Amino acid sequence: MQFSSRERQKHALLAGDRRDQYPHSLQFYLEPPTESIPLVEFESFAVDRLRLLKVVESLGVSYVRGTDTYKSKLEAELRKLKFPYRALAEDDYEARRKDHISHFILRLAYCQSEDLRRWFLQQELDLFRYRFNELTGDLMQKFLEHVNLSFEALTARSLPSIQSDERLLPLLNHLSHSYVGPDYSVQKNTGKISLDQIDALSVRSFPLCMRQLHRALRDSHHLRHGGRMQYGLFLKGIGLTLEQALEFWKKEFIRGKVDADKFDKGYAYSIRHSYGKEGKRTDYTPYSCMKIIMSNPPSQGDYHGCPFRHSDPELLKQKLQSYKIPPSGITQVLELVKGMHYQLACQKFFELTHDVDDIGFSLNHPNQYFTESQKLLNGGRELKKEVNNSGNFQQKNNTQDSINSSSTPTSSNAKADTELEGLEAYFTED
Repeated sequence: MQFSSRERQKHALLAGDRRDQYPHSLQFYLEPPTESIPLVEFESFAVDRLRLLKVVESLGVSYVRGTDTYKSKLEAELRKLKFPYRALAEDDYEARRKDHISHFILRLAYCQSEDLRRWFLQQELDLFRYRFNELTGDLMQKFLEHVNLSFEALTARSLPSIQSDERLLPLLNHLSHSYVGPDYSVQKNTGKISLDQIDALSVRSFPLCMRQLHRALRDSHHLRHGGRMQYGLFLKGIGLTLEQALEFWKKEFIRGKVDADKFDKGYAYSIRHSYGKEGKRTDYTPYSCMKIIMSNPPSQGDYHGCPFRHSDPELLKQKLQSYKIPPSGITQVLELVKGMHYQLACQKFFELTHDVDDIGFSLNHPNQYFTESQKLLNGGRELKKEVNNSGNFQQKNNTQDSINSSSTPTSSNAKADTELEGLEAYFTED
């Protein structure tokens, strides 16, 4: 019986020790995986590594890389994630397999634009540097002897071969701006917020993107469809009932150029649709930070999007000055924006406006911002309840208890972007 070269290799692997595929825990990922894996495992590996790289990004900006503090915090966070980042001397085939496959899945997801490639390369580089420095002298030498330093550019060449696969391409497209934190589609606070609280809450606990939308709505009594979608779903997520939402939007719009009849015939349907009461009866979810940052950029006359991503730096600086953010804080925010760390810039904004040094969690969602702000302001610590002229709150005790953010994460494609296609059609009327 004769076998092709590939078949002979396959049979040799099956007959021998599977561990020969990964003789070292650290690798340059020179050869893509060729095995077939279930879609469930494909998605699980990708989401786990995405969480890992998000942690690497956050700590790489907050601490000096390579310092003892940085290494101890990164080690602690990675241990929580239970990712096989440190299978150094252990002969752990499954851990090394997951490391290999998950890297290439995200490489496919993040090779589709220059911004995505740059982000992915930076986080993988930082992770590799940390893992390499953790090797013992003997293992470091063995690794250097084993690896081939030559390389081929841009995974992007592999895209044409997978674009015909209707199962993988939507998942890869979604991964690059997927949200892997708690699920804010479950409205635990439904009905607990009254409409007359929204103005005060927008100053206290809204992230800058939603505060900007709220101010624009109050000033012009109108938002274009992108702003209505982003802000409307956020308000739904913080607890507004359908009835409250209809009242809120109607009162504001009729103060502008929309009469009550036009609102009832057009805009009201779209609001009911977003609450799952019309059309496909889909209960639409609030936008995550990555969705806001990566999709539907604002044009002239729009107020949606991420101010840290989509605003001119000078205009952003002026806005922060108007909120009485101290110059040193503005410098920190603008440095993060310059480095394209938009979520970390928002995290710094949270710290500056709540007068805390470390919020104790990674910020990934506008509704998370609101929830954590309310926890901080109403969590039993001594706080000055009044708002000063800047809208900032002064906290007497700067210490912060560890925030429990271990809620069950959503599946990376369980609430895929395609669920909003029907909704967008109803919001296109300006």
